[in-house]
Amino acid sequence: MDSCCENKAGELAQLRGAQAKVLYWVLGINGSMFVIEFVAGWLIGSTALLADSLDMFGDATVYVLTLYALNRSDKTRAGAALVKSGFMFVFGLAVIAEAIHKSVVGSVPEAGAMGIMGVLALAANTVCFVMLLRYRSADLNMRSTWLCSRNDLIANTSVVLAAIAVGVTGSLWPDVIVGLAIAALFLHSAWQVSAEAIVEWRRTGSSETVEITRPSKEATTGRCCKSNPSCCE
Repeated sequence: MDSCCENKAGELAQLRGAQAKVLYWVLGINGSMFVIEFVAGWLIGSTALLADSLDMFGDATVYVLTLYALNRSDKTRAGAALVKSGFMFVFGLAVIAEAIHKSVVGSVPEAGAMGIMGVLALAANTVCFVMLLRYRSADLNMRSTWLCSRNDLIANTSVVLAAIAVGVTGSLWPDVIVGLAIAALFLHSAWQVSAEAIVEWRRTGSSETVEITRPSKEATTGRCCKSNPSCCE
């Protein structure tokens, strides 16, 4: 029994280590893209690029939270997922505010720069998406991180298409419509992750209460049986 538990703990440690390496890579990519997009948006006066750079900053924050919770308890990881859903909710509202501002002011974004930076962001997020793909079902924490990356791919593709439409029509409305669609996606994902995180938080809270009342040996056996039933046969 002890040997089986030690093997299982070793496998889990290797998995967490692999996840951490991937998260550090995607954190570096998103952090770099935040700086690049923010500087480019500031220099050319593009509100769209500034907003997208803040999305990259939000993703970097999400990855930091994921790394923080990676080797901690299930309840801590559920709490981190709940915090991340809050970030996603805030950025969804920010995109809506940006779309409303553009429709009121009537400023048409510079289509060429918007398209170039949209393609660059799409390439960067594609790399992140592929790196995170194999871990999307590892736990709620990694799933919420993968959802952020998936949303970015959809958003970046939409930005590129909007840039083309703006260039062809000379109108701001393709940008506004795409912005509202991206906001709807962010808000839906925020609701989905927060609902799952709340359920997980309550479940882990209940299981921790049960664990406290058990003898330590029984608790250890129970954990081994959950992770690998064959160990207890």
